[in-house]
Amino acid sequence: MHGRLKVKTSEEQEEAKRLEREQKLKLYQSATQTVFQKRQAGELDESVLELTSQILGANPDFATLWNCRREVLQRLEVQKSPEELATLVKAELGFLESCLRVNPKSYGTWHHRCWLLGRLPEPNWARELELCARFLEVDERNFHCWDYRRFVAAQAAVPPAEELAFTDSLITRNFSNYSSWHYRSCLLPQLHPQPDSGPQGRLPEDVLLKELELVQNAFFTDPNDQSAWFYHRWLLGRADPQDALRCLHVSRDEACLTVSFSRPLLVGSRTETLLLMVDESPLAVAWRTPDGRNRPSHVWLCDLPATSLNDQLPQHTFRVIWTAGDAQKECVLLKGRQEGWCRDSATDEQLFRCELSVEKSTVLQSELESCKELQELEPENKWCLLTIILLMRALDPLQYEKETLQYFQTLKAVDPMRAAYLDDLRSKFLLENSVLKMEYAEVRVLHLGHKVLQANDNTIESLDGVTNLPRLQELFLCNNRLQQPAVLQPLASCPRLVLLNLQGNPLCQAVGISEHLAELLPSVRSSLT
Repeated sequence: MHGRLKVKTSEEQEEAKRLEREQKLKLYQSATQTVFQKRQAGELDESVLELTSQILGANPDFATLWNCRREVLQRLEVQKSPEELATLVKAELGFLESCLRVNPKSYGTWHHRCWLLGRLPEPNWARELELCARFLEVDERNFHCWDYRRFVAAQAAVPPAEELAFTDSLITRNFSNYSSWHYRSCLLPQLHPQPDSGPQGRLPEDVLLKELELVQNAFFTDPNDQSAWFYHRWLLGRADPQDALRCLHVSRDEACLTVSFSRPLLVGSRTETLLLMVDESPLAVAWRTPDGRNRPSHVWLCDLPATSLNDQLPQHTFRVIWTAGDAQKECVLLKGRQEGWCRDSATDEQLFRCELSVEKSTVLQSELESCKELQELEPENKWCLLTIILLMRALDPLQYEKETLQYFQTLKAVDPMRAAYLDDLRSKFLLENSVLKMEYAEVRVLHLGHKVLQANDNTIESLDGVTNLPRLQELFLCNNRLQQPAVLQPLASCPRLVLLNLQGNPLCQAVGISEHLAELLPSVRSSLT
C-alpha cells in the first residue's frame, strides 16, 4: 500500500500476533464488562473514567462509553471543588485530543468535545479554533472537524469575514474541498444579506462575479472534481422559486372549481389554508384532491353551490387566496359561458425552469460560454456536460432544445453508469418542452407519442410535468418507454382526464396494469393495445 513492499511473515510471527490480539481482546472485554457492571450499580466514580479511557483510547467509536463518561462528569461536577474540576476538565480535553489522533473522524469524540465545552463557564474558544486548524492541516476535507469548527465559530462569535478568509486559504491550497465550499455557501448570505430575498436569497452581482471567477479557476484546474461544480450550481440557482397559484378554473357543468399550484401542498393542514371568495363574499367549501386521497397534491378541487353559479347574473367572480404562500388568483365566469379560467403564461413564469433560473440571463450566458470553452478542452468531462445542459435549460429550453438533446447523447456515452438518470432527466425536459410549446393551461389534448417527438432516442419515461395541466382531457403516450405502473401516478392530478393511450409502452405488459389503472384513474378510458 502506498508504495510499501509487503513483508512476508513466518508462521511463528503470525502465531505471536494472534496470541497478542487475543490477549488485547480479553482485556477489552473485561474492562467493558466492568464498566457496565459499575454503571448498573450506580458506581459512577473516577475509576469508570480510568476504565473507559483504556477502551476509548484504542477505540474512540464506542458511543455507550462516551455516555458513561458524561454521566460520571455530571456527578463529579457537584462533588469536586472548582480547582479540582478545572484539573479534571483539562485532563478530559487532553484525552479527547489523543482520541482524535487515533481517529480524527470519530463522531463520538467530536460530539463529546462539544458537550464538554458547552458546560464550561469560560471556554477557551481560541484554543479550539487552533485545534481545528491543526487537524485540517492534516486533512482539509475532514467534515467532522469542519462541523466542529462551525460550532466553535458560532459560540465564539467569530466574524463571518474571518471564517470566509479561512476557507479562502484552504480552497487555494486544494480546490477539492467540498466542506470548505459548503462553508462559503453558509457564510456569504450572512455577509451580504439581501432585502426581501429570504435566507437563501441572491448575492450582489459584484460578489457573485467574484465567486464565479474563483469557482471557474477551480474547475479549469481540476475539471473532474465535483466539489467546485456543486458550488457553481449553488451560486446560480440557490433561491427557491416563489409560491404561486398556476391556474384557477371554474366549470358550470361540473359545479366545480379547480386550483393548480407551483408545488404540492396539503390543504387543511395547520400551515396550508385556502380561502375562496365568490363575488367578494367568503364561501366555506370542502377541498379535495382529484383522486380523493388526503395527501400533498399540485391540484385541489371543491364543489360549488348552485347559488354561486346563477346564470341570471352577468358574471361571477371567483378568487382563491393561498394564505401560507402569500398568493392569490381570480377568474370570472360570464353569463352564458360554461367555464372560466385564469392562468399564468408558461413563458412569463418560467413554469419548468427553476433550478438555474435565478440570475440574470447575461450571467447565465457568460457561464454557458465558459463551460463550452472548457468542454472543448475536456470533451469527456461529465460535470461540464451536465452543467451546459442545465444552463441551456435555464436560458431558453425551446431555443436550445435540439442542442440539449445532442449534449444528452454525448453525456450518456461519457457516463454510462448514470444512463438511467440521464434518460429520466431528458424525458422530463421533453415533456415540459411539449407543454411549453402550447398555452399549457388551455391544453385539452396532448400528443406525446414517440413519432411526435421526432427522434430515435427521445422517448418519455416520466410524467411529472403533467401536474400543471388542469384542463387536460386526452393524453396520447404511444410507443414511449414507460416501464412501471407507478410512473402514471402524476395523472391522478388531472381531474378532467377521460382518455389515455399507452399503446407500445413496456408497462402495458405489467401484471395487474388494468386493475392499477382502474384504481388510479377510475373515470379514464385507457388503451393498452
